[in-house]
Amino acid sequence: MAAFAAREMKMTPVTSMHIVITGAAGALGRAVAQHFLDAGARLALIGHSDSQLADAFPGLDNSRHLLIGADVTSAPGMQAAAAQILQSFQHVDAVVHVAGGFEMGAEVHTLDRASWDRMMDLNAWSFVAVAQAFAPTMIARRSGRVIAVTAKTAARGLAAMSAYIASKSALQRLVEAMAAELSPRGIQVNSIAPSVLDTPANRQAMPDADPGEWVSTATAAQTIAFLVSPAALALHGQHVVLDA
Repeated sequence: MAAFAAREMKMTPVTSMHIVITGAAGALGRAVAQHFLDAGARLALIGHSDSQLADAFPGLDNSRHLLIGADVTSAPGMQAAAAQILQSFQHVDAVVHVAGGFEMGAEVHTLDRASWDRMMDLNAWSFVAVAQAFAPTMIARRSGRVIAVTAKTAARGLAAMSAYIASKSALQRLVEAMAAELSPRGIQVNSIAPSVLDTPANRQAMPDADPGEWVSTATAAQTIAFLVSPAALALHGQHVVLDA
């Protein structure tokens, strides 16, 4: 009971949290950022470029929040971003790793190495690069949450999606491994695993589909907020499947 109470006391209220969001300029990233902005958190928003972030978050209070253009697949780039964030914030309470990528691919027997590497870099290695940058400071504080965005489809292979699904499956295994490693040190690591997110890009790519059967970015953002909250204290290495 004493150990539980000690950990519970470390659960910072969302209103005073310092939260890092990667892939912040995308549809889901913007929804997650808006959810935490509305809750009063202080945010460091990482995107592919400064201009992309400026367009996505016009009028953001730059005296309180940070916009950082960085390549999430670059370990040195993530280290530099983390150093900038920690200099300003002093500590990070949660990292929400939204950044990733999707593409349909060739059949397995005709798959090219470039497609494989691209998906693995964006969806799996990026998580490692982000973890390397932010986990040490969480370990030092014995407190923190890391949330990834995996996929419901990571559970089983599908035609013409082998590289994407393999990369998201790898990401789930990384989440599970990191949870096992860091749970004893007061850090929670979990993911959300949506089916299809209702985004402009997906609507354009699948014009004949029914978006009513997809998961809204607002719902995904709310689930991420739950995983960051004290209500999810007992969850470690879990993938919360979202399906409309």
